[in-house]
Amino acid sequence: MISFYQENTGLLEEVVSEEKTLSIYNLIVDGGLGGQIIIAILFVLLAVAFYIYFERFFAIKSASKVDKNFMNQIKDFVSNGKLDAAKALCKNTNTPTARLIEKGISRIGKPLDDINTAIETAGKLEVYQLEKNVSVLATIAGAAPMIGFLGTVIGMIVAIHEIANAGGQIDIKMLSDGLYTAMTTTVAGLIVGIIAYVTYNHLVVKTNKIVYQMEAKSVEFLDLLNEPV
Repeated sequence: MISFYQENTGLLEEVVSEEKTLSIYNLIVDGGLGGQIIIAILFVLLAVAFYIYFERFFAIKSASKVDKNFMNQIKDFVSNGKLDAAKALCKNTNTPTARLIEKGISRIGKPLDDINTAIETAGKLEVYQLEKNVSVLATIAGAAPMIGFLGTVIGMIVAIHEIANAGGQIDIKMLSDGLYTAMTTTVAGLIVGIIAYVTYNHLVVKTNKIVYQMEAKSVEFLDLLNEPV
């Protein structure tokens, strides 16, 4: 009785250990060539998404840094007619807001509408630079789940093909490749899509903050020009 218990206990532990050794790598490999290709494509998309996110994140973070005394210094220079000093300060600051103010300073002496138009045009260019490649994240967020669903369809086709060729004798093992492909690609596609969606929205929020910042400083600069001498 004791030997029987020990044998069954050893068998149970062996089964549990085999279940624990099932890894993501094994799931991908067992999914067949179709699943491996889909997973490879999704992995590339994930790498691209991470690269764009971190590259844009640090670029936007750098662009959002503005000295609190920047506009006070600009006001002093403009009020005292030191336009060259104001331009030099803008060039040294090297932020989207500073470049907008520099564009406005270079138009001082012209009608206010012309100055406003120049600032708006420069602002559109700055926003374009901030949003560079961010749309790719949105594309990945939408495409990744669909690519994963494509893998699901391929997996089901493989499974149905195996059933058709089974001659009436259906074995779950023969369907495993198709089912692995269907499940792993679906999960991978959703994971990549969710990551791309979250990172895209995070960058959009941070970009909008800089846009509001540029608008506020531009209005402040135009108000400065409207002040009576």
